[in-house]
Amino acid sequence: MMIHSLALPPSDAEVDAWLAVLTSAAAVDLPQLPPPSRVEVAGRLCVTPARGRPVLWTAGAGEGAGESGGVAALLLFTEKGNTHTAFLDALTVRPEARRRGVGTALWERVRAELLADGRTSVAAMLDLGGPGQAFAEALGFENVLPMAWYVQDVPADGAPPAGAPADGPAQPPATPGYELLTWYGLVPDAWAPAAAAAHAAMEDAPTGDMDERIQTWTPERLHTLQQLILDRGGDMITVAAVTPGGEVAAYTEIVLPDPWGTAALQYDTVVVPAHRGHGLGRAVKRHMAAQAAARHPQLRRIATTVADENAPMRAVNEALGYRRERGVGIYQIKL
Repeated sequence: MMIHSLALPPSDAEVDAWLAVLTSAAAVDLPQLPPPSRVEVAGRLCVTPARGRPVLWTAGAGEGAGESGGVAALLLFTEKGNTHTAFLDALTVRPEARRRGVGTALWERVRAELLADGRTSVAAMLDLGGPGQAFAEALGFENVLPMAWYVQDVPADGAPPAGAPADGPAQPPATPGYELLTWYGLVPDAWAPAAAAAHAAMEDAPTGDMDERIQTWTPERLHTLQQLILDRGGDMITVAAVTPGGEVAAYTEIVLPDPWGTAALQYDTVVVPAHRGHGLGRAVKRHMAAQAAARHPQLRRIATTVADENAPMRAVNEALGYRRERGVGIYQIKL
């Protein structure tokens, strides 16, 4: 089995070959989902992550970039406190190339890289019930954070999503004592310190037995991670509930990896502990759904992951019309 390391950034032909592997695998494994977007795939491959050093491989019988039977992407964290671990962003094999040792050969190359770099663990996000779960468990990976994907449908007739305010984004739901602000792209400099402080409330979110450690949020780190989304060709919207004193009491983020695509990812939704119990989680997510639908009329679905043990957020999602789509987990192996 021939494993090729890709130079960074990869060529257009290498991006196309990578996309072809992901597309063929998704058509068999997750046919209900929109196909992978070239904008998103190219962005992830060609723009260096802010959190670590990426390593990319393809597997195939020939030398040509278009002959890849499988791909693997590894992120070696460089953040303080996480240099012992890594994240396997992809290890995907074309359906017609499976059970021929392609996945095993890619994993052996990934494992060798991890050991050579002194890593003691690696994690990956895997759909439950799919070929990835069976492959990972056979290698010794364990599910350290059970989760599920939840999806909210966005109507095609211009109506707001289920749970969104009927009068559209100009009429946010009532949040007495708070103002709802919407930011496109980077959070404004004036609000970045308060937004970073609110992000710190994510520290009480479930993380299971993951080796990866939550990093300290600063305005600079917040802007760096948001800029990465934009540099990769995506669009980002943040809705925040703020106090008259300038505190961000709650926020939610949505990302369209491809601004012209039909699917969006709901990122963090956080209510600062001192402001819980006022419905702010529902308010910011409801307002976000309407804002996103207005800004991106082609948007048809918003997806998010929630840990199984995070009952409060699952209740918020259910109240807003999200449905559970499929199980997923963070799988981890100690090396």
